[in-house]
Amino acid sequence: MKEFEKLFDLLEKLRAPDGCPWDAEQDHKSLSRCVIEEAYELVDAIQTGNSEDLKEELGDILLQVVFHSIIAKESGEFTIADVINSLRDKLIYRHPHVFGNVRVENSEDVVKNWQQLKRKEPTKKKRKSILDGIPESLPSLLYARKIQSAAGKVGFDWEEPEGVIDKIKEEADELCEAMEQRDRDDIEDEIGDLLFSIVNLARSAGVDPEAALRRTNHKFRKRFYEIEKEARKKSVSLKDMSLEEMDRIWERVKETPGKQL
Repeated sequence: MKEFEKLFDLLEKLRAPDGCPWDAEQDHKSLSRCVIEEAYELVDAIQTGNSEDLKEELGDILLQVVFHSIIAKESGEFTIADVINSLRDKLIYRHPHVFGNVRVENSEDVVKNWQQLKRKEPTKKKRKSILDGIPESLPSLLYARKIQSAAGKVGFDWEEPEGVIDKIKEEADELCEAMEQRDRDDIEDEIGDLLFSIVNLARSAGVDPEAALRRTNHKFRKRFYEIEKEARKKSVSLKDMSLEEMDRIWERVKETPGKQL
């Protein structure tokens, strides 16, 4: 595509000696944070349903792909063509029901076959643990869900959700004990154990914990906006409002029909 070539040429210009100093200084590591941030901004755009935002954020993700490919080309690692061809080959390999003779009945068969094919790939065969290949740089809730899911596939999992609930209660009690002792390390350990157990419960219920917490964060923001709105209406500072006043507004928003935020 001509558009893609123009983008690639533009980024190479930015990396050139007479281009942009900032762009020229970047490497794979310095850009890693940008990749994560852009991915989250893309998710936000998807959730809001704004097509203009979605278009912009997809462009930002594409920028990261091209940027990293140019850096790799400069050091002789690989080119953007290698990236594209590798992706194309992988998609063909993992879709034998489309490009081969494998028969599948539904999407569950596709996923099952996909996982089997992944394990046969050369890079996957080198892994010594079923947890290898799960990036530790993932957000902690997502990382916890993925390692739990991987362990669950070989039988290391709770049989019933009730067992997870009991574990959550146990971890909550241990956290209370750590709080009483005021041992910061123990408190951190117990909060981690509690969060890990909650992720297990979410997974058992078929809920993505990252999405669930994001939804609650969104709900909190919307409700807190109403508190700020009420404060502006009364011409008072939030700092001058009592906790009881803010709680009353919070509860009123929760109970108001049409404002179940």
